[in-house]
Amino acid sequence: MTLLLLEALGALVLLVFIVWWTMFSGRKGGELPDEVERQKLEHPPGKDTPQDR
Repeated sequence: MTLLLLEALGALVLLVFIVWWTMFSGRKGGELPDEVERQKLEHPPGKDTPQDR
């Protein structure tokens, strides 16, 4: 019985760790605002745009 409880506890700890890792291991400073992301998609770096001239 104790072995089953230890195994269940280990599985729970592993599940919590995986959920925590996927939630908080993203971009530092959070996600970019939608407007900035749209501008980057429209004008990718390295492309010659009128603003770069």
